[in-house]
This record gives sequence, C-alpha cells and structure tokens, in this order.
Amino acid sequence: MTQLVVLPHLDICPEGAVIDADEGKSICLNLLEKGIDLDHACEMSCACTTCHVIVREGFKTLNPAEVEEEDLLDKAWGLEPNSRLGCQAIVGQTPLVVEIPRYNLNMAKEGHKK
Repeated sequence: MTQLVVLPHLDICPEGAVIDADEGKSICLNLLEKGIDLDHACEMSCACTTCHVIVREGFKTLNPAEVEEEDLLDKAWGLEPNSRLGCQAIVGQTPLVVEIPRYNLNMAKEGHKK
C-alpha cells in the first residue's frame, strides 16, 4: 500500500484525507474506492478532464502521460505543470499528495452543487 494524501477540497473532501492506495491502480480508482467522489464523467476512459488532479508531491514517480492525456489536459481548468488525469496516473510505491481543483468542465453532472 502507498500513502495517498488528498488536500482539502470544499465540496469533495472538506477535511482532506490520507488513504492507503493500491499500487497499480489509478489515482481516480483509488479515491473512488475510498469514498472520495472524484468526478469521472467518461468512466475513466481518458475522454474528458473531469478527474483532473494536481500532483503536489510524487509527480515524477508516476507513469508518463500518453499523448491523448496530454491533449485533454490542455482543456482542463486550472492546468499546472504537475497536472494529471486521475484516471491515467497510476499509483506506484512512492507516496503522493494530490489536490483536486476547485472546478472542472463537467457542467452536466447530476446533483452538481453550485
């Protein structure tokens, strides 16, 4: 198990969280399995940017982003040099610290809080 720290997010994870993540699974899947409701409108198929996360620590230890992911990230709100799509970033042995951006481009999510 690898430690995955989620920084506080007003709506999704107000207190922040520290979880034991499974190596070999994506950041998105690990968060969902631990009850942290990261948006993932395309069902983790690398077709949108709703699972965009900013990796504050451990970024260089993640698997490299594929061309499709990099193209999609160009459309993500709040893009930073250490941004990844949570559905594509695979957890390894190195602990990670991630920030979920305040907004994403998923305007059609049912039950979306304003």
